[in-house]
Amino acid sequence: MRILSLADLPRRPIEEHQSKSFSVGAFGICADAHLVAVTLGPRGVIGRHPASGRQLLVVLSGEAQVAGHDGTVQTIGVGQAAVWEPGEAHETRTHAGLVAMIVEGDLDIGTPGEQIDRGDT
Repeated sequence: MRILSLADLPRRPIEEHQSKSFSVGAFGICADAHLVAVTLGPRGVIGRHPASGRQLLVVLSGEAQVAGHDGTVQTIGVGQAAVWEPGEAHETRTHAGLVAMIVEGDLDIGTPGEQIDRGDT
């Protein structure tokens, strides 16, 4: 077993799409998806851009104000996630700061209450 510290990942700042106080640290990749740790500082922004694949943003600490194609803003917190479809324009903002994990690629993400992994039967 290995223990990963998301805080210790090498990070790179992202400024594209008018993003600010935004950095990412990649910690996993496969042929169909990649996983990154995301940090947004206070008043940080991941600027509006299209999702290159289905994208899942899982909040680990803090709160995020997220919006999809229609621009409607919703606030999500720890234990919640936003899902954007391939090509969907979206953005993420935070007032106080945020740590999250993003998984993007060829993902099957169910609706609330739907069991995706049927288990070993």
